[in-house]
Amino acid sequence: MVRGKTQMKRIENAASRQVTFSKRRNGLLKKAFELSVLCDAEVALIIFSPRGKLYEFSSA
Repeated sequence: MVRGKTQMKRIENAASRQVTFSKRRNGLLKKAFELSVLCDAEVALIIFSPRGKLYEFSSA
């Protein structure tokens, strides 16, 4: 069974948007870490939340 594509659109509810951001942020940070370990690459990631807070990752 094949999954259908979900249409990307802005989440209007601010609380739901913040929860989704937090979940996606953690997944993205994990993927950046995995990439740096598996490929022995230097990875830098900068993320700004909808509220303007800075999140960062650097493998070096």
